[in-house]
Amino acid sequence: MNTTLLPPLLGVFGMIAAIIIYSLVMKYPDGEEKVKKIGDQIHKGALAFMKTEYKYLIIFILVLVVLAGIFLGKETAIAVIVGAACSSLAGFIGMYAATKANVRTATAAQKDGASAALSVSFYGGSIMGLCVASLGLIGLGGLYVFYAADGAPHVHALEGFGMGASVVALFSRVGGGIFTKSADVGADLVGKVEAGIPEDDPRNPGVIADNVGDNVGDVAGMGSDIFESYCGSMIASIAIAYTIQSQSLMFLPLGLAATGLIASIIGIGIVKIQSAKSPASALRSGTLLAPVFFMVMAYFLVSGMPDVPIAILWCVLTGAVGGVAIGLITEYYTGGSPVREIAASGETGSATVMISGLSVGMQSVVIPVSILAVIILISTSIAASIGITGVYGVGIAAVGMLSTVGITMAIDAYGPVADNAGGIAEMSGMGEEVREITDSLDELGNTTAAIGKGFAIGAAALAALAIISAYSEQIYSKYGDAFSLSITNPMVLVGMFIGICIPFLISSITMKAVGDAAFEMINEIRRQFREISGLMEGKADPDSEKCVEIATTAALKKMMLPGIIAVAMPPIIGFGLGAVALGGMLAGGLLGCVALALFMANAGGAWDNAKKYVEKGNFGGKGSDTHAAAVVGDTVGDPFKDTSGPSMNILINVMAMVSLVISSLLPISGMLF
Repeated sequence: MNTTLLPPLLGVFGMIAAIIIYSLVMKYPDGEEKVKKIGDQIHKGALAFMKTEYKYLIIFILVLVVLAGIFLGKETAIAVIVGAACSSLAGFIGMYAATKANVRTATAAQKDGASAALSVSFYGGSIMGLCVASLGLIGLGGLYVFYAADGAPHVHALEGFGMGASVVALFSRVGGGIFTKSADVGADLVGKVEAGIPEDDPRNPGVIADNVGDNVGDVAGMGSDIFESYCGSMIASIAIAYTIQSQSLMFLPLGLAATGLIASIIGIGIVKIQSAKSPASALRSGTLLAPVFFMVMAYFLVSGMPDVPIAILWCVLTGAVGGVAIGLITEYYTGGSPVREIAASGETGSATVMISGLSVGMQSVVIPVSILAVIILISTSIAASIGITGVYGVGIAAVGMLSTVGITMAIDAYGPVADNAGGIAEMSGMGEEVREITDSLDELGNTTAAIGKGFAIGAAALAALAIISAYSEQIYSKYGDAFSLSITNPMVLVGMFIGICIPFLISSITMKAVGDAAFEMINEIRRQFREISGLMEGKADPDSEKCVEIATTAALKKMMLPGIIAVAMPPIIGFGLGAVALGGMLAGGLLGCVALALFMANAGGAWDNAKKYVEKGNFGGKGSDTHAAAVVGDTVGDPFKDTSGPSMNILINVMAMVSLVISSLLPISGMLF
C-alpha cells in the first residue's frame, strides 16, 4: 500500500469516530419541553449566524480563487477552495454538535449526575476536536497525494490550502468574537449591574444571544483558529523540506499528524473511562497521556523511515512539551494567586481592578515568550546538528505541538458546552443541585479554555515562524544573497515597524467593533426592560431574537475590514517595497501579535476569574461593591480574551501564509523604492 495514502485514510477513520460519538450524544435525552425550547433557540441562532457568515465568506474566497487561478495556476486555486471548505466544515460540524450537546448535558446533570454530564459535554467537544484533526488530514493529505508525492510536481500549490483555511479562520474568529462579546457585555452590564439579576436569568433579553455567541465564537471560531495553525505548520514544514529536496522529510509532518490523531482518539477514550472520577483528573489524564502515546507512535514512525534521522524526534518532543508548558503557565496567571490579587484590589474600586489586571497581563507575556525562544533554539540546533536546515526543526516542533490537536481541541470545546448547559439549567429553572453540577463543569471549562488559549497562541506563533521561514527559504532560493533579513538593512527595519503596527490596528478595530455592538445591545436590553410589561416580574418573555439579530448584523459588518487588511498588506508591501521589506513586516508582525495575544488573553482571563472568585463569597460576594468593580474588569476583559486577543493568532498566520503563496511573484526590490 502507498504510505502517502495513510494520512487521508486515517482522516476518514477520524471522521467515522466523530460520527459515532455524535450518535452517542444524540442517544441522551434532550429534556422537558421548556428545556428543548431554550436549546432550540440557541441552536437556531447559531445556525443562522453561521449560514449568514458563510454567505459573506464565499464571496471573499471566490475573489481569492480567481486571483490565485490567474497568477498562480489552477492547482493553487483548487487548493484554496479545499482549504476553505475543510476549515468551514470543521467549524460548522463542531458548532452543530455543541448546540445539540449543551441541552443534553443539562438534562444529564439533572437526571444522572456529574459523571454523565461530563461525558455528554466532553463528547460534544470531542466532535470538534476530531473534525479539526481529521479534515486537516483529509484535505491536506489528499492534496499531498496529487500535488507533492512522486517528485512533488505542484508542491507549492499546497500553500493555497493554508491560505483558504487561514482566511476562513480569521473571519470565523473575528466575526464570532464580535458576536459573542457584544452579547456578553450587554447582558452582563444591564442584567447584573443595572437590574441586579443573576447571570443567565431568563428575564434578561441578552442571555440567548450570549449563549449563541459561546458556540459561534468559542467552538466554531476556536476550531477554525486551531485548524489553520495545525495545517499551517505542516504546510511550512513540507515547503522547507522541498527546498532541500527530501521526499521523506516532506511526508514526515503528515505522518506525525496522523499518529497524533490516533493518540487523540486514545486520549478521548481515557477521559471517558475516567469520567466517573473527578472531572478535573479525567481531563488532565487525557491531556497528558495522549502526547505520551503520540511520542511512542512517533518513534516507530520515524524508525520506519530510513532517510529521516531519529534525532528529529527531539524537535517533536520539544514542541509537545513546550505546548503543555505554555498552557500551564497560562493556567497559573488566569487561575492562581494573580487572580486573587485582582479580586482583592476590587475592594478599592474598579480602577484598581483594571490596573491590577493590566499588570498581570503584561507580566504573563514573559515566561511563554521565553519558552518559545527555548523551543526555537533547541529545535534549530538539533536540526542543524543532523544535517538538516535549522528552520525545518521549528516547523517540526510546531507539528509536534499540534499533532494531538484532537484531544486538545476536544477539551477546549468542552468548556462552551458546559457553560451553555449551565445557562440552560438557569433559564429553565432546573434547580440549585443541577446548577451546582453545571457550575463545577463550567469552572473546569474556564480553566481548560485558558489553557487552550495559551496553547493556541504558542502553536500559532511557532506555525507562523515556520511559515515565515518557508517564505525566506523560497525567496532565498530565487534571489540568493541579494535577499537578507539583516536588521542593518533599512528595508528590513521599515518592514518591521510597519509589521508591529498592524496588530495594534486590528486590535483597535475589533475592540471598537465590540464596543459599538455592545452599545446597541445595551440600549435594546434596556428598552425591553422598560417597555415590555411584566418582564422584570417574570410574567412576560423577552424578545431574544432581536438581540441575536443585533449581534449578527454587527459581527458581519465589522468583520470585513480586519480580513481585508490582513490579506491585502502582504501584496501591498511585497510589490510596493519588495520581498525584503515584506520579510521584515512578517518579523515585526509576529512579535507584535504574540505579545499582544498573550497580554490580552491572560489579562481578560484573569479579570473573568477574579469576578468568579468574588461571586463565590469572597470579599463581600455577589451584590457587593467589590463584585461591581470585578464585573467592570470582566466586562473590559471580555473582548480582550475572546475577540482581539484570539484574532492575533490568525492575523500573523494569514499574513505569513499569503506571503508564502505570493513569494514566487515578488520582486527583490519594490515598485516604490
